[in-house]
Amino acid sequence: MTDLTYPPSGVDGAGTPQALHPADAGGKQHEFPKFSKLEKPSDLEKSQELSRPRAGIHASARATGYVQTLSSLLWLPQAGLIAWSVGGIADGAGLLDALVPAALVLGIGVLRAALDGWAGRLAFRGARAKLSLLRRDAAAALAGRSPLDRGRPASGLAASALAEQAEAIVPFLARFQPARLKATIVPLVILLAVLVFSWVAALTLLIAGPIIPVFMALIGWRAKAASEAQMVEIGGMNAFLLDRLRGLTTIRALGAVDLTAARLRAHAEDLRKRTMAVLRVAFLSSAVLELFAALGVAMVAVYVGFHLLGQLNFGAWSGRLTLAEGLFVLLIAPAFFEPLRDLSAVWHDRASGEAALAALESLRATGVGLPGADASAARAARAGHGGPSVVIEKVAFGHAGSGRQVIADAAFAIAPGERVALTGRSGTGKSTLLALMAGLVAPDEGQVVIDGRALTADSAADLRARMAWIGQRPHIFAGSLAANITLGRVGLTEARLNEALAVAALRDVAAAHGRLPLGEGGTGLSGGEVLRLALARAAVDPTIDLILADEPTAHLDGETAAMVTEGLLALAQGRTLIVATHDPRLMARMDRCIDVEAQVLGVLA
Repeated sequence: MTDLTYPPSGVDGAGTPQALHPADAGGKQHEFPKFSKLEKPSDLEKSQELSRPRAGIHASARATGYVQTLSSLLWLPQAGLIAWSVGGIADGAGLLDALVPAALVLGIGVLRAALDGWAGRLAFRGARAKLSLLRRDAAAALAGRSPLDRGRPASGLAASALAEQAEAIVPFLARFQPARLKATIVPLVILLAVLVFSWVAALTLLIAGPIIPVFMALIGWRAKAASEAQMVEIGGMNAFLLDRLRGLTTIRALGAVDLTAARLRAHAEDLRKRTMAVLRVAFLSSAVLELFAALGVAMVAVYVGFHLLGQLNFGAWSGRLTLAEGLFVLLIAPAFFEPLRDLSAVWHDRASGEAALAALESLRATGVGLPGADASAARAARAGHGGPSVVIEKVAFGHAGSGRQVIADAAFAIAPGERVALTGRSGTGKSTLLALMAGLVAPDEGQVVIDGRALTADSAADLRARMAWIGQRPHIFAGSLAANITLGRVGLTEARLNEALAVAALRDVAAAHGRLPLGEGGTGLSGGEVLRLALARAAVDPTIDLILADEPTAHLDGETAAMVTEGLLALAQGRTLIVATHDPRLMARMDRCIDVEAQVLGVLA
């Protein structure tokens, strides 16, 4: 379906994946439907769907972790060569005897630097690739949810989660997960290396080492809660700000600027407190690790020093440590705590990353699905028989929690190429009927048949490709007039664009604006010109043969409404037109009207 109210491919002006939202499209706030029987997933399917974003995350960081682990373990031969050289010099060997070990130490150092650099690039590329996949899945899930789904997140919240909060996943994957793998391997290897020479030094490290992860786990629980609270506050503030910016004109008209500013300051103050809480936890975790790491290394140094001085004569398997053996133990003892120190430095990345993953998972939560969202639409040229027929066969539909059916046993037929107005009081289901015809939600009972094909999950995408939706408030991008009409669709010639401008009576507007960009939201255009631009979007696409318009002349003055009506009728030539309206002048130009409330067909003279 050519979406003429929001940008194509289900992306709103904020860059948030978004299907057509009835409150923005038609200017009315709709109630929201319950799960249809065709769309509600099983608990198992929902569990599998929500767990899928985390799948493969550990595998993507494992290679980086192993490379970094190898680089860290290369310190063992370096430390051994240094200790052996110093011990030899102390025993009377010449300086020339230390040249070969020195060269080897230098060579191993170059190798370690190369491995660290390669691991860093590998980690970053893998993390960016994984983030792109997670964002794509979340965007696809949002685009696949019906605009009548009451569980859809606000645009500002979704934009914040996808664009801002999701970035926390990169350091989580690129730094925390490799650091965690290294922290599980390197300390054990170093502990075994120390144990070969002294069981006392090994026991000292063994006592000091596990204390750090225990305290980090305790602090980590608090850090995760603080980070999740911060993410929620960021998303809420972005949603609040975007909502108020959209309604800025109304806020100023009602004199609520000061109240809105006060609420925004309150949100900012809450965010400051949440951020400081996260930082306090991060600094506390670093302080705990440094304390125990310093104590552990100091205890090993004290033991080795007194042992070499002959004050302590126990703890070495050979009875007494040599200078080389003692120096080797001293050199590798700090490396025992280094992976834990690195893990502590990125421990906050874990809390932020898991909170960001949870935010993306919430966007992917299963809701009321858009029928046919996973199918590809066939953009074939229309048959040219004057538009499709539309048959409503005993359709019933009710909103979730309302306790009543908005539409009950609706049954009528619209002939190919017919122009029909859906009439009735507000709240009687006119816009809901249009949404059912567009395949934006599945009916509870009955079916919609378009051009002889039942609108199902299998056929919805193909049928929507033939439709255009025109709402009260079409979305205008910041860009040229031509770009706002073509919406990036390929294969549209200059001749088609000129024809569309003529149908919508926009040639004078196009000449006045030229290639000058329009402002976001239609700045530079009048309300009538914005609606006529929506008509041009439908006219430029040769595959469109069914037009669904929801109150296209609402809130317009008489002259502007007449221009929009004429443009709509010109667009309807050779197409089927269905309009939900209260405008008697528009009703009078239709072939017939359907009273949705009474389900009575009446022909206007």
